[in-house]
Amino acid sequence: MTRHEEVLDSIRRDSDLAEVLWRLCEFDLSRSDPGEPVRLSSGVALEGIAGDYTGGTFFLCGNGKVRPVLYASSEGQAGLIGNSLTEALEIVVGLPSWWDCLKFSGAGDLAVMRATADHLRDDELRDEPGKDADRATVAQALGLGSAPVSTLLGRLHAAVSATVPDFVLTSGATEYESLFGPWLRSRNPSWQ
Repeated sequence: MTRHEEVLDSIRRDSDLAEVLWRLCEFDLSRSDPGEPVRLSSGVALEGIAGDYTGGTFFLCGNGKVRPVLYASSEGQAGLIGNSLTEALEIVVGLPSWWDCLKFSGAGDLAVMRATADHLRDDELRDEPGKDADRATVAQALGLGSAPVSTLLGRLHAAVSATVPDFVLTSGATEYESLFGPWLRSRNPSWQ
């Protein structure tokens, strides 16, 4: 059994773990259908494995032992978020604001992503103090490593940057946009 199969099997067998994972980062194995036929520009195989509440889908790419993970939003953005399922889960578990860090990245500026993450972390600590305990639970159950936010952001930035040319997601003749959003933190008035 490969590492990604072990991780997915652990989640499927433990409904409490699946619930914590959902609460923490909206990674839900029961939502693996992207809702439309999609493919990668390179023709590499795609397997939908999970979804989130907004209609986004997490995919394993390729057929090897280590398979990169691609995330596709329901709004037409897609890109790699980890070189393996373990790495992708370390990012989404350790950095629950990963999606906002990408949307408010100034088109992929790592310094902007760090400023966004710092702001969102302050909000999380104030509004949801139990999330660190949830992170520890999931990390232990799935054998995930822990890393500082700056390291996780660096890994996420590197993964998304490696999307082109082989992992561009298409639906028909339409290419999904990059996960790197053009906005800065100043675009969100509630963050001022």
